[in-house]
Amino acid sequence: MPNVTEYLSARSTDPELTDLISAICTCCTGIAGQLQLGALTGILGALEDTNIQGETQKQLDVIANDNLKEALLKLPIVAGIASEEEDLPVAGNPEGRFLILFDPLDGSSNIDVNVSVGTIFSVLEVPAGMNGGEERAYLQAGRKQLAAGYVLYGPATTLVMTTGSGVQQYCLDNNGEFIQTASAMTIPTDTKEFAINMANQRFWQPEMQSYVAGLLAGSDGERGKNFNMRWIAAMVTDVHRILTRGGIFSYPWDNRDPAKPGKLRLMYEGNPMSYLVEQAGGLATTCYGNILDMQPTKIHQRVAVALGSKNEIEVLLDAHKGALESDAAKLNV
Repeated sequence: MPNVTEYLSARSTDPELTDLISAICTCCTGIAGQLQLGALTGILGALEDTNIQGETQKQLDVIANDNLKEALLKLPIVAGIASEEEDLPVAGNPEGRFLILFDPLDGSSNIDVNVSVGTIFSVLEVPAGMNGGEERAYLQAGRKQLAAGYVLYGPATTLVMTTGSGVQQYCLDNNGEFIQTASAMTIPTDTKEFAINMANQRFWQPEMQSYVAGLLAGSDGERGKNFNMRWIAAMVTDVHRILTRGGIFSYPWDNRDPAKPGKLRLMYEGNPMSYLVEQAGGLATTCYGNILDMQPTKIHQRVAVALGSKNEIEVLLDAHKGALESDAAKLNV
C-alpha cells in the first residue's frame, strides 16, 4: 500500500500541497512519540495559563502547538498559521501560498487518563493582496479548503485526510511512514448510534430536546428502532468512529452562554471535520444549515455542530424546521 506522499503524487496532487501535508505528518509523528511515553516524559498535567478560548491549557497543548508552529513557519510555501492556542494568526513567508489552521491537540482534557486525542488541520490558499498575519485572510468559507484532516493518537496513530477527492486513511508504521489502509472511507447513510453530551440536555433548544427524546424512546417511540449512545468527549475521536462505522455527533447550541453560537471552533474543528464528513458521503450542519457554507467573521468563532450519517442528519434538520428565524440567526446561519 502507498504512503501519503506516494498516493498524492500518483494522483497529480499539487506538489507544494503534497510537501505541506508531508510536513504536517512529520510533526504529528513527533507528537505521537511524546504521547506514547505518557507520564514518563513528565509533561502531562495542566498549566496555570489559559488559551484565547479561556480554557486551561495542558502542557502537551503548548508543546504540540509549538512543534507545529515552528516547523510549518520554516516552510517557504507557508504564508501563515492560525491555531486554537494562539491569540492571533502568525505570519510566515510573505511569498508563501498556504494558510494552515490547526487544533494542535483536540480532546487534551483526556490526556491524563490515557484516552485518545488528536491533531486537526485545515489548509487554505492565501487570498491575493493579503498576508498570513492578517486575520481577514483566514476568514474563508469551509468550501475553500484545499485539504483537511486529523491525526488520531490512539492504539494506533492514524491519519485521516482529504484533498477534495474522497477520504483516505493511513496508519503510522514502525519506520515513521503513514501507510494507506483505506482509499475511500464512506459513512453509512443510516445509523443507530449517536454521540452527544446528555448532561447538557436541559440547556438545549426545544427542537433538539425533542429530537434526542425520540432517539431515547427507541423502538417504543415514533422512530421505531433502538439507538445506542457513544460519547468520548473528544471531537476527533467521536468523528473517527463515525467515519469508520457511521453514526452522528452533535454539540448543539445551549443557553448557558446565549451569546455564543456554540462550543466548538468553526475554523479549527467545524470546517475541517465537516469537509471530511461531506467527502465521505455524510452531512455536516449547525442544525439549520451546512457548516461549509458559513462565512466566518472571526478566527476563533464558535459554531453549533451536528454531523454524520446523511439520513439521520436529515431527520435532525427536519426536527429544527419549526424553530424561529431568530434561533437560526443566533447560530450565524
